[in-house]
Amino acid sequence: MTVESLFPRLEPLLARVGKPIQYVGGELNSVVKEWDDTRVRWALMYPDAYEVGVPNQGVQILYEVLNEREGVLAERAYAVWPDMEALLREHGVEHFTVDSHRPLGAFDLIGVSFASEMGYTNLLTALDLARIPLRTADRREGHPIVLAGGHSAFNPEPMADFLDAVVLGDGEEISLAITEIVREFKDEGEPGGRDGLLLRLAATGGVYVPRFYDVDYHEDGRIAAYSPNRPGVPETVLKHTVMDLDRWPYPKKPIVPTAESVHERYSVEIFRGCTRGCRFCQAGMITRPVRERNKETITSMVREGVKNSGFQEVGLLSLSSADHSQIKDIAKELADGYEGTNTGLSLPSTRVDAFNIDLANELTRNGRRSGLTFAPEGGSERMRRVINKMVTEEDLIRTVTAAYAAGWRQVKLYFMCGLPTEEDEDVLAIADLATEVIRTGREVTGRRDIRCTVSIGGFVPKPQTPFQWAAQTSHEVVDARLRKLRDRLRSDRAYGKAIGLRYHEGRPSIIEGLLSRGDRRVGRVIEEVWRSGGRFDGWSEHFSYERWSRAAEAGLAEYPVDVDWYTTRERDEDEVLPWDHLDAGLDRSWLWQDWQDSLHGEESLEVDDCRWNPCYDCGVCPSMGTEIQINAPAEGRPTLPLTVV
Repeated sequence: MTVESLFPRLEPLLARVGKPIQYVGGELNSVVKEWDDTRVRWALMYPDAYEVGVPNQGVQILYEVLNEREGVLAERAYAVWPDMEALLREHGVEHFTVDSHRPLGAFDLIGVSFASEMGYTNLLTALDLARIPLRTADRREGHPIVLAGGHSAFNPEPMADFLDAVVLGDGEEISLAITEIVREFKDEGEPGGRDGLLLRLAATGGVYVPRFYDVDYHEDGRIAAYSPNRPGVPETVLKHTVMDLDRWPYPKKPIVPTAESVHERYSVEIFRGCTRGCRFCQAGMITRPVRERNKETITSMVREGVKNSGFQEVGLLSLSSADHSQIKDIAKELADGYEGTNTGLSLPSTRVDAFNIDLANELTRNGRRSGLTFAPEGGSERMRRVINKMVTEEDLIRTVTAAYAAGWRQVKLYFMCGLPTEEDEDVLAIADLATEVIRTGREVTGRRDIRCTVSIGGFVPKPQTPFQWAAQTSHEVVDARLRKLRDRLRSDRAYGKAIGLRYHEGRPSIIEGLLSRGDRRVGRVIEEVWRSGGRFDGWSEHFSYERWSRAAEAGLAEYPVDVDWYTTRERDEDEVLPWDHLDAGLDRSWLWQDWQDSLHGEESLEVDDCRWNPCYDCGVCPSMGTEIQINAPAEGRPTLPLTVV
């Protein structure tokens, strides 16, 4: 049955909302297919504003991968702002996709990309506006399968009551596999209804269906066990890993937004995964192993992507882009190809110890020389040893000095506050480091216009990392330390005015911590926050700590747990964690030992990059049937064979 566009009912409302262009669609490279010509229909939902969601790499990739297949349709949807939400409710208009303005409730699957836990309430808004019951237990035949992915899906338990299914890891291959399962299910007459389809998905071992698992708790609130409650459902669900990125050169035709977005560039993921071993970094842990695209694929993607989009900036993306084994050749070839044009190149993510001026000069050959950003993460060397971010003060000063000498005038340094074992002195050391950066910059350039911006975020322990057992630092302590740092910088008359300080207060980090390491009981809190008006919790102007506190007090009242229990409490080795039945490939005992090593302080054991050193036995390669893929040895760094220690 043809599904008609909602645009005739939506159009009269556009003049009454802010930024109406974000709801119009029709962007360059967007795809609209005839509904009746397709058999499987996806709505890809990014639960944040259009300006944040439209450049999202994961959604753009899946949008192309799915739409290239015959008989498959994929459209995009984003969270609507409160002014549009109010009008949709007033006029009875459902939540819609931006491509053809079809109602979300008409699709077979709603694929939700959770880059952050703070988008959970926005998904509830979208479901409610789409007239889809919030809870999966209340959905009936004809309702879409609500399926989540993204980094925050590695602990989906707080959203378990609202999600029909969850996928861990890379989405390119599994999205097509799910599509074929849905196609076959429909062709066979949909035997068993929704449960029949969900059982087929769960039986693959790579799709998690939360309601097919029961949770038992100890009297003190800790989890006793997760156990499947249907035959054929696996004990453990595995993540998906795409091993040959050169076979998936997406996006080929990136969406060019009609409204201003947070990233106005064509982005190419030059490699996936990271083996640096930073203990706080969930992304680095869950995306292992490293898989590089080769130079030819990257340059071809850039050439076609720029031609198809007209973007004037190309971002070479990864968790640490300068670590690509061919980065020098890639940068030179691209710089040569675009010299004299308006196309600029950037490495949005660069480690201090991987950066060099020759590389930076190649990337800025067209004259675009903005500030450089580095992330020491910890203020003191002791702190950096604890988090396994092995960057010394000498490394940082040497790199920044070279940058200032080569003509840069501004450097941004990113740190975290509230890290395990942190003391006031570790945070105050940030002031000393920033002061030395300015002092050295003035010395090597003879100029007074040297600037350094210090940006600080609150540390949140994440699942599937060595710090998953750590106690989160209270927001009172984090805020007190940041005030001391601010006062230290302001009191320095010689250098203080050259150092900018930006930081987030500690309370939003506590709520992020609740959602990051929460279990199914936290779902009540999320729903109560949403019912009391919670929207866009990742935006400071919309976030309300008081609303979350009230909802947690009410939602958790019948349980022996509270916000502190989920956040500032340290876990024991034998405690069952809410994500223990979801396998990211990491050996739990290895993570625990790395956590213990981090607590040794001055004697903390380093974990080197296993691309260039023997394997540290994190477990990913043997358990996932994968291996590190590097195209060519970096200069002076022979690759070693995989040898499990």
